[in-house]
This record gives sequence, structure tokens and C-alpha cells, in this order.
Amino acid sequence: MSTTKTQSGEQQGSHSNYRRSLGTIALTATGLGSIIGSGWLFGAERAAAIAGPAAILAWVIGAAVALTIALTYSELGSMFPKAGGMVRYGQFSHGSLAGYLAAWANWIAIVSVIPGEATASVQYMSSWKFGWTQALYDGKELTGTGVALASVLLIFYFFLNWFAISLFAKTNTAITVFKVVVPVLTASALMLAHFDTDNIKSHGGFTPNGWSAVFTAVAVSGIVWAYNGFQSPLNMAAEARNPGKSLPKAVISSILIALVIYVGLQVAFLMAVPSDKLSTAGGWAGLGYNSPLADLAVAWGLNWLALLLYADAFVSPSGTGMIYAATTSRMIHGVQENGHLPGVFGRVDKKTGVPRPALLLNLVIAFLFLAVFRGWGSLAEIVSVATVISYITGPVAVMSLRRLSPDLKRPVKLRAMPFIAPIAMIFGSLVLYWGRWPLTGKVILIMAVGLPVWAWYEIGKPLASGRKPWAGLLPHLKAGAWMVAYLLVMAAVSYAGGTEFGGKGYLPAGWDIPVVALIGLAFYFWGVRSAWRNPTLVQVEAEMRAAEAADADGAEGDGAAPVPQQRSAAGRTSADA
Repeated sequence: MSTTKTQSGEQQGSHSNYRRSLGTIALTATGLGSIIGSGWLFGAERAAAIAGPAAILAWVIGAAVALTIALTYSELGSMFPKAGGMVRYGQFSHGSLAGYLAAWANWIAIVSVIPGEATASVQYMSSWKFGWTQALYDGKELTGTGVALASVLLIFYFFLNWFAISLFAKTNTAITVFKVVVPVLTASALMLAHFDTDNIKSHGGFTPNGWSAVFTAVAVSGIVWAYNGFQSPLNMAAEARNPGKSLPKAVISSILIALVIYVGLQVAFLMAVPSDKLSTAGGWAGLGYNSPLADLAVAWGLNWLALLLYADAFVSPSGTGMIYAATTSRMIHGVQENGHLPGVFGRVDKKTGVPRPALLLNLVIAFLFLAVFRGWGSLAEIVSVATVISYITGPVAVMSLRRLSPDLKRPVKLRAMPFIAPIAMIFGSLVLYWGRWPLTGKVILIMAVGLPVWAWYEIGKPLASGRKPWAGLLPHLKAGAWMVAYLLVMAAVSYAGGTEFGGKGYLPAGWDIPVVALIGLAFYFWGVRSAWRNPTLVQVEAEMRAAEAADADGAEGDGAAPVPQQRSAAGRTSADA
């Protein structure tokens, strides 16, 4: 059965072909470059359309959610510096079913960002004053010509990643500097050009659609889409020079820097919208800019800024698309190592350190998403909800592994994690609920679409080879039952929830939020108690002990004092016990 196999020598050799060449700055640039993509070009208008001026708070809430969840993944990422890290942790703690569902949700959320970034570039381009560019977007989605141009961008992202990780690092750091400078310059220039504080008071006031709209904005306006970039450094962990120190710094720094930039952009947008435009549109929800920030720059005579934004509409999304093309290929490698994809997707080119077959698979999937979802808004909604589903693994896995493997070396270990983890689970559950029915139900259904692949590798393939998988599969099913039940319960609660979140209103207003929080907490404790010492965890423990022993031998050979170790009752050693 795939869950009990150890890696072949070929797979282990492929894993070692990654180049540990990324330092803290490069990893921070990877995280920040992922966060500042198309979200900053469209997020401010979309959040304002849903929540009005209170969209400012939506960005703060989104950052708090992302930071809390990121802290759980920082410990996991430093423990397991492997390619595609975030698709592996659930497998380590709970076995194949929970691990596969978490990996599937995470991969869907990330791979769909790639066509989303290409779509954003083309959508911004449609505001150019040329007939052929205006024919790229019909106001709701890309036209056939727009899809063709976006496809060219997908190929461009692909080739930037095809040759070498060193080329990726150099290109990405330079692009990220540009991506940070332009948003800061944009926010500053718009604030100086026009800063109308009456916009906050008129047209419904600070919360024209109520506080529920603020929470919905967090879930579906592109805020979760944007902050989800924090996981890119974790998925590149196999290429980090010093993952124990650089990963948490990169993850936390990228979120905090992005928060400042996004709040500045949101304030600038709110104050720069002409009051007559708001009146004509009937309020924030009626605004219909194709290129929001560039259109405002033109409205206030900042033509130089508009030209810069049109250029950056290619640079920012392209930089993010390039990063996600890289990180998703590492995720595919991680899924293959979990035992749920053919071995070819675990191959890493020896010369370049790039998993080329995985890169090709993601290119094909990106084309499929582009063909089906042609608008930035529709992609942002799906990515956001799928992202939240993938988030719930981190809080459960981090505390599960503290229980199962207390002696494993943890370069990052927060004393407050027993409190942070359940809070992160509650936050993730709330954002999933805020995503609104029926969107939550649709994305949860997408999670079920991936189950046949899992069933083939765990049931069909063993049966085809004459083996009976049922006895070995049962512990995986029991350990993953909490996650299946969680998705079903959350779909039911979303359906029955408050009308302000798209539900039927069976849960009275004011009661739905506490109910969802309690559900998240209950499934957190169930998930932690369900974890077990599955074969994948045993295997990775052996790999880590071997790596520590090799490091200790190397230190002794260099004349350095060996790291003091303590032996646990189970015979494991730990340098930080």
C-alpha cells in the first residue's frame, strides 16, 4: 500500500538534487512577492465594494488570521525542511486520508493562483486606450483573445522556472523590490493628490453593509488570496540554507510588511474615489473600475502613475505567477512523496535542481483553470475558500506531532503554541463560514473531486496487484475521519447559517459566530487526538535522526564539539530536548 512504502533510492536521490541556495532575504522576497501580486491591484476596490470603508479593518483581520496560522506552519516548516512542505504535514501526523485532503486543498488553492495572476495582468491591460486591448475583457471575464494572451503569460512563468533555482532567486528578488516600491509610491501619490475624508462619512458611513460584510470581505475579496503567499517560503524549504532561522523570519516578515502596504493602499483608494463617482454609482458596491488604481490616477491627473501601474500590472502578477509556478511544482513533488502521484513527478533535474515533470503538470492544470474561470474575481473567491480549508491542517498537525514525536528537533518552538493552535483553528473555521453559502459548498465539493485519485492509490492499485489493503487502510480512515466530518459539518452550518452569509437563516444572528467557533474548537481536539504514528511519520523520523547523526559526525570530523544529545525512552535523540 502506498502509505506504507518507503522512498526508493531514486526518489531520495531526486530530493537531494535540490540546491540549498535560498537565504532569509531570498525567502522573504519569495513570501512578500507572493503576497503582493494581483491582490494589490484589485483587492482595495473589491474589499470596498463589499465592506465600504471598513475594508481597512478587513485587511487587519486577514493579517491576524494569516499570522496566527503561519506561526503553526513555521514550527512545522523548520522541523521538516522538505519540498512542498505544506502538503506533507497532514500526512506526517494523520496518515493518508487527512494528508491527501489537506494536500489536495492546498494544491488547488495555490495552482489556481497562477492563471489568476495572468488574468489580472490582461484585465488591467484592457484599460489601455487601444481598441485591441479593450477587446481583451468584457467587464466580467476575459474574451477569447484575452485568454490567449493570458496563456502566453503562463508559458512565460513556466520558462522562468524551467532552468535553475538560482535564476529564480535572482529574478524574484529584483522583481519583489519593484513590487514593493510601486505600491508604496501609488498609495503615497494618491493620498497627496486627493484625500477626501467625507467618503468615509457619506454613502452609508464606515460600515454601509454591516459588520458581516467586513468578515465576508476577509474571505472572498482577495484578502485571503493575498496573504496566502506566506506559505511560499515553506514550500521552498528544501532549498533554504538555514531553514530553522530563515523560514519563520521570512514568513512573519512578509505578512507584516504586506499588512502595512495593503492598509495604505486601501486608505488611498477610499479617499481618492471622486465623490460624484460614488454618488453616480450608488455607493461603494456600484463602482466598476476595470483598472481601479490606474483609473483613479488618471482621474486626478497622475498620468505618470497610471503608466507605471500599467507596467506593474505585468510585473507584480508575473512575479507572483513565477513564484507560484515554482512552489506548486515542489508541492506536486511532495504529493508524489506522500504516495499519491506517479513516480515521475518526484524527479528533480540534477543540473538545475528543478522538478521539471511537476512543473509541466502544473502548467497543464493552470491552462484548465484559465479556460473555466476567466475573471479575477471568480478565481479569487475559489482560491480563498480552498486556502482556508488547507489552513486547518497546520494547527492540528503541529500539536499532534508534539504529542506523537516530542523529541523531534524543533528549531522553532513557541511556548504559546498550545494556545495559538486552537485559536488558529477557530480563525480558519470562521473565515470558511464567512466565505458565504453556496461558495463554501462548491469548494467543499471540489475537495471531494480529488478523492478518486486517493482511492486509486490506496485501494484500487493494491487490489489490482493482488493485495488486500483493508486492514492497513483502516487506521488511516479512522485518523482522517475528523477532517471528512469537519468539511461536511461546515458545509451544513454554512447552509443553515445567517442570511448575511448566504445561509437560510436557521441559525439566529449573533449565535452563528459562537457556534462556528465551538465547532472549530471541537474538531481541533478531535483532530489532535486522532493523530497516530503512521508509517510516513516513522520514516521521516528515521530520516531526521540519520541527518542529525551525519551532521554530528561532520562536526566531529571538523574538530567541532558535538551537539549534546539526550536519549528518549523510545531511543530517539534530540539536540533540543
